[in-house]
Amino acid sequence: MDTVVPQVNSLTSTNLVNEPDPARLIHGLRDTGYDFYTAAADIIDNSIAANASNINIKIELTLDGRKFVYFGDDGLGMDEEGLYNAMRYGAEVREDRASLGKFGLGLKTASSSICLKYAIISRQDVSAPLKKLTWDLEHVSEVNNWEMLDERISADEESVFEELCGKSGTLVVWSRCDRLLSKVYADHGGTLESNAIRARRKKLIEHCALIFHKYLNSEEKKYRTIKINVDGAEVEHWNPFYPSKSEQVLKENLTKLTIQLDDGSNHEATVKAWILPHAKDMTKEENSKFAKISNRGQGFYIHREGRVIHHGGYLGLWRSDDPHWSLFRIEFDFDHNLDDAFRVDVKKSRIILDPALEDSLKELLSPAYKEAENRYRRKQAVQISNGISHGDSNKTIAETKNTSKITAEEVDLNKGTAVVTNNKGRGITITTPVENDVEPGKLFVNPVDGIRSGALWEPCLTSATSTDHSTGLHLNKQHDFYTKIYSQTKNNVSIEGLDLLLWAFAAAEHKNTDDKELKIMWEDIRDEVSSNLKKLLRSIDLPTSDK
Repeated sequence: MDTVVPQVNSLTSTNLVNEPDPARLIHGLRDTGYDFYTAAADIIDNSIAANASNINIKIELTLDGRKFVYFGDDGLGMDEEGLYNAMRYGAEVREDRASLGKFGLGLKTASSSICLKYAIISRQDVSAPLKKLTWDLEHVSEVNNWEMLDERISADEESVFEELCGKSGTLVVWSRCDRLLSKVYADHGGTLESNAIRARRKKLIEHCALIFHKYLNSEEKKYRTIKINVDGAEVEHWNPFYPSKSEQVLKENLTKLTIQLDDGSNHEATVKAWILPHAKDMTKEENSKFAKISNRGQGFYIHREGRVIHHGGYLGLWRSDDPHWSLFRIEFDFDHNLDDAFRVDVKKSRIILDPALEDSLKELLSPAYKEAENRYRRKQAVQISNGISHGDSNKTIAETKNTSKITAEEVDLNKGTAVVTNNKGRGITITTPVENDVEPGKLFVNPVDGIRSGALWEPCLTSATSTDHSTGLHLNKQHDFYTKIYSQTKNNVSIEGLDLLLWAFAAAEHKNTDDKELKIMWEDIRDEVSSNLKKLLRSIDLPTSDK
């Protein structure tokens, strides 16, 4: 009988160390989910953590198509040991846990996600020499070892350091930027590639304006104020909650959430529910510059230590693609003590809510969520007759530039005539009410105390000055349709819909009329429609003040 010899495990404590393949891993870490904007924000995080007051970014495209990005700050800077640690994948934990830098990976993974070679140049004091270390991913692949480069600092780099950092601080240099743009351009450094760089620059400014809005806003006293410049343009903060015009609808005692960690400790997060003004209550400039109302803009804006790490969407609490809630934005703030509770990722661009917290937030925010829908739908009751507002209609018509309507070439206020160009030809004379110096709220839709023919509506020509008259609409406040239907309409959207329909009829009449047989035809149409509406409404009582 053969003797069975026990198999001896050949592994020893020495070869149980299973180091990752340098070439595979350093290239694999390029695909951790960064884009140019989130990567740049991660570099800015390190500058803020280094107590920088000024952060300057420079994006450079050479004539032969090479692309460089420079990040310079006037922060504390680093000595040789600090620089070595900063360039280590998995750098030592920062002493300040509240630092915007978190895992010791951000600078490296963010940089390599955009470029194949990146360097840090730094010094703490003007009397100290500049120190530089470089990671070159292609060099790591070639030697298959975690080997940095100790390169000479060029005269150009010294010049850029002085330009972007001043006497001391830190300069991050991205070179061989193969992923700065999403495509390769045949004409290297040409017009198309330059335009693409310009678009990247513009979007980076917008991204920084939101992500660091609490640090860029000098009125925000909780966080240190910084300045960020991109190619010489100073980034102005954009507060997504537009507090000067929006309403925070949660009661103060409900804005603090106490969250218990696994170790039994309790920490507070802050939640505020903002409802932005309706687009009809803002100018176009206010909306485009300050409110920026859109489907994608609704939902949570998560801040960690004052820095936005997630924006837009409801994190699974509700749908995020319905415009009826586009006025609703939630400001959610927490500090580093709750990192583990929310499972903050390496890019600091995502959190995960505990199911119990999801339920609590949904219960807390549901009334505000519903109120935001009501305000979007304009479900405010309107008063009878004189209290009916046509402001939304006038604003919509004013801001819609491609409607088919006439502009008068000359008018006669006394005769009530105008010379226009319409579908019947040039120099067509029409008879229509003409008004000058009309206030904006009545420029296109204006209820009047009576129309001579008794019709519900008639077209008119109006101007805010004494020139450039264009199609307007008179509504007869004495007609039963106005007193019985308009007055009973309980939301502004329905009123606006009626106004726009009748204004469109008025514009169609102006575009297709003359002072011959067509004038009579259009008058007959208005008279017949108005008469039929009166007959249909005979059985409906006039509203009373208690309705």
